[in-house]
Amino acid sequence: MRMNPYLDVAPEVSQALAEGRPVVALESTIISHGMPYPQNVETALHVEQIIREGGAVPATIAIIGGRLKAGLTKEEIDYLGRTGSGIPKASRRDLPVLVAKGMDGACTVTTTMMIAAMAGISVFATGGIGGVHRGAETTMDISADLEELAHTPVMVICAGAKSILDLGLTLEYLETHGVTVIGYGTKELPAFYTRRSGFGVDYELDTPQELAKAFHVKRELGMEGGMLVTNPIPEEYSMDPAVINKAIDEAVAEAKAKGIHGKETTPFLLAKIKDLTGGDSLDSNIQLVYNNAKLAAKTAAELCKLAKA
Repeated sequence: MRMNPYLDVAPEVSQALAEGRPVVALESTIISHGMPYPQNVETALHVEQIIREGGAVPATIAIIGGRLKAGLTKEEIDYLGRTGSGIPKASRRDLPVLVAKGMDGACTVTTTMMIAAMAGISVFATGGIGGVHRGAETTMDISADLEELAHTPVMVICAGAKSILDLGLTLEYLETHGVTVIGYGTKELPAFYTRRSGFGVDYELDTPQELAKAFHVKRELGMEGGMLVTNPIPEEYSMDPAVINKAIDEAVAEAKAKGIHGKETTPFLLAKIKDLTGGDSLDSNIQLVYNNAKLAAKTAAELCKLAKA
């Protein structure tokens, strides 16, 4: 496979891929836009540690100086955390200009999937995916994450779609685009901060082996696109749906009143919800990312076994 000329794969990641060992991709938007410094850097490094403890190699993905990076150094992660929202969020449409101008970019789910696929990484752990925003029937505000899932061959392990979204329309959009939505140990779509949403998923699978087998078979069938695994937040960190939904409704109303839209919407809503919940939502966010990293490491290991069989 010809390597993309704009892509830098970290030596540790490159060696693991060459040897057929498990690698897990991680996004960088959560570092630069997801939480304050230094908590963002501490969280990112701990997620990498969890991946290693699970027997896999972490590959945090970002754009630095116009280079697509699959695997970052501690210094690069610290740079992203310190610079924070001064680094642009990079979705698919942003890549050509950011790379051409030698700029930095914090990778969303979309661009993390793209760069992971370029590098040959098949499993990606994140917090929650984007989706169809509330009121999208008039605004057409639909995350590029959903389109990427339909076309890019990466398994995305998340805690469901963020509950700031229209979850029903998000599932409908994924179905239309042929994306399989799996609940890990659940028949119900998790709603990020909470374990339940009231919306069903396509299939329930209960072990990393089953997850890996489903994705392996998808690839062997020659089907394009990814697969979405929704992993409920651990019970002890799940928030009261009434509390979080009240905060979400207030945050959405304020965003609408202030005319906030597009790529600014999610960071604004998450920050507002954090304030309204006294920081509880941020604590939950961190724990669900840890939980997804554990599952991703196990699943990547099982996928490697199948590839060697």
